[in-house]
Amino acid sequence: MPIGVNDCLRILATASMMAVANPALARDEPAAPAQTGTGQPATPSDGEIVVTAQRRSESVLSVPLAISAVGGAALATKGVTNSVALSQVVPNLQVSTNFGAAQPNFSMRGISVANEYNSNQVSPVGVYMDDVYLAARASHGMGLFDLDRAEVLRGPQGTLFGRNTTGGAINFITKGPKLEGSNGYADVGYGNFNTFTAQGAVETTFDDQQLGVRAAVNYVKGDGQIKNIHPGSPDPDSQDTLQGRLSLRYRPTGSGLDIKIRAYAGRDQPTGSAIFGDASARKGLDFFTVNMGNVGRFRTSAWGVMANIAYEIHPGLTVTSITSYDGGRLSMGAQSDGTPEDGAYAAANGYPGLYINWHSKFRQFTEETRINYESGKLKLVGGVFYGWDRTITDNDFNIGVVPVSPTTALTPGGFFQHYEQNRFSLAAFLQGDYEIAPRLTLTLGLRETWDKSHYGDGYAYLYAGGILGGTPETPLATTVPCYNAAGCAYDPNARFGLHGSNSALTGRAALSYKFDGGLLAYASYNRGYRSGAFNGGAYTSQTGINYVAPERVNAYEVGLKGHLFNRAVTFSTAGFYYDYTNQQLQNTLPGPVAVLVNAPKSEIYGAELEASWRVMPTLAFNGSVGVLHAQYKELTLQGVNLAGQDLPFAPHFTAQAGMDWTLYRGAGDEVTFSPNLAYTGHVYFTPFNLVNASAANQNSELQQAGYAKVNAQLVWKHGRYQLRGWVNNAFNAKVYAYGLDLRGAGFPYNYLVPSTPRTYGVSARVTF
Repeated sequence: MPIGVNDCLRILATASMMAVANPALARDEPAAPAQTGTGQPATPSDGEIVVTAQRRSESVLSVPLAISAVGGAALATKGVTNSVALSQVVPNLQVSTNFGAAQPNFSMRGISVANEYNSNQVSPVGVYMDDVYLAARASHGMGLFDLDRAEVLRGPQGTLFGRNTTGGAINFITKGPKLEGSNGYADVGYGNFNTFTAQGAVETTFDDQQLGVRAAVNYVKGDGQIKNIHPGSPDPDSQDTLQGRLSLRYRPTGSGLDIKIRAYAGRDQPTGSAIFGDASARKGLDFFTVNMGNVGRFRTSAWGVMANIAYEIHPGLTVTSITSYDGGRLSMGAQSDGTPEDGAYAAANGYPGLYINWHSKFRQFTEETRINYESGKLKLVGGVFYGWDRTITDNDFNIGVVPVSPTTALTPGGFFQHYEQNRFSLAAFLQGDYEIAPRLTLTLGLRETWDKSHYGDGYAYLYAGGILGGTPETPLATTVPCYNAAGCAYDPNARFGLHGSNSALTGRAALSYKFDGGLLAYASYNRGYRSGAFNGGAYTSQTGINYVAPERVNAYEVGLKGHLFNRAVTFSTAGFYYDYTNQQLQNTLPGPVAVLVNAPKSEIYGAELEASWRVMPTLAFNGSVGVLHAQYKELTLQGVNLAGQDLPFAPHFTAQAGMDWTLYRGAGDEVTFSPNLAYTGHVYFTPFNLVNASAANQNSELQQAGYAKVNAQLVWKHGRYQLRGWVNNAFNAKVYAYGLDLRGAGFPYNYLVPSTPRTYGVSARVTF
């Protein structure tokens, strides 16, 4: 009998009960000394966060690249409860989403999936959990709980992280057993929209310094955050999340072995997103209200198991193997026109509606074996990587009305699409740091990657009936495989397949200098690569199913970081220039047809500053600023030259400012106030910006003016007890989170998703 996500969650919950018998540079609770690649503990001073960005543990201020490291407690302070909210604490990072938190799109320094939305595409910003690469974007919208820290590496990471990191990498490091006794916490909360939260973790050590286990759970349940006035239809954007994680660590004394095993499972099943589509359906409604007849649900699940086995052969030489197997599922019903009676309403008003059922299953296996060597002036990290991932997709596009034949009237119907995608990746890498002079270090790294992909078992057909017609689907014509735009005679056995492959040599070269006062200056060159891809959005004809070229970026960066004024100020700054080629994005055409293409050339440059200032023991400020110029140098879509237009989801200016102010401290009590303001500049959702390819386009709808969001929390601590009051988006900023050009595909409306309104609540925590 197969084991499902709910079974996994029950197993993890049972294990939990059994176990009981800056932003970027902001100080957080100091992490426990982490093991370096050579097996020696990292012991940075003054509470600096320890990171593993270079596959060895070191202070964030000793890493010669642009990295934001945010501790788990700091994430909560800034109101970051899932990966979608990370942009509030990291400069030049944007997170957009058309499916709530289900499939976030990360944009790092302007590099993103642009207007691509299909589940078979990988993110150009690699997402990792405990150094394990997560290929499926549906698994990226995770709730953040019981984390040690999040590491956000800006810029291409072509050596140690490898493929699909042209924009950067995000590594979520979960808490694991420290092998130092027993501890844990329980946290419950309640907020507006009838939102209940519960989170907890428990850790116990069975054999001091040798064997321990940690279990953690997270639960969120809340009503829809956007009001729906349609009778009998639910409110969009609800919350319904359950996650669990179990970690085991075994470190036999004197053996040199350190074995970590981590299993997780989670499911998310909120109502669908609120959609702003047809303008006539929004008459008389305020920003946080819709009139949608078919809201749908966004059901996603993810699970996996990982084994990290490190063996210290002798001091200075350690071999590490990280093996993982992960899976998940996506099943989402998404209305796209925002109307009261999707389909029937559309037909009555003389245009096609659009209701899509997205269904995909994911599996992946990864293995990385690496060796860390350290001796005198030389540090080496080298190894091999193998990865396989599979996506099986069954999408149903209910477009409202279709012709049964050239001589008949229109009738409700749509398209069904199926395919299986398999990708294989093999890589070998080596990076070395050598101190060529006192305090001057040269870093050189290379990675060779070989990728192969297969698009198989592909078929699609036009049908009459379906959800919008209220009748079973009746196939009318085969559209894949078929070159005819009008379709071919229906053949249930017809199949289509395609192969693709490419390879890339990527790497890094850097010089870094450590000044007497501790400041670190560096200059670097990095080359990044995102593998070629199949178009997962083609279903009206096989002509749109293609394999596009890989993305490549040559990145140049200089930076300075460290402490000032007797360590009262901590800062990190970087300037960068990118030569970016072959961004993968969609060219939407009437039909509806979506063709995956490459943007031949783009230019990106900008700068960032992150800083924290501890004015006194009871008052600290933190902030960050990002400036960005990201434009296409060569690009043609829908027959229009778009050279000089901004890349989508690439605001010219972002900023964040906050403080942690201890209002009272004494007699075992402490009260802290932590407000935070995050500003995002003007952003376009489409590569067209304001250019219209035809009179039917209205791309001025697909943009968001600059806006600010204010979050705050007030925390009272008394020994091991804590009470917290919090508010996010305190001034109820009306913001679009995502936009997509549907007019270019032949629909008389665009697709816009509003961001969430003000939320607030209280929580109580006890630690033990």
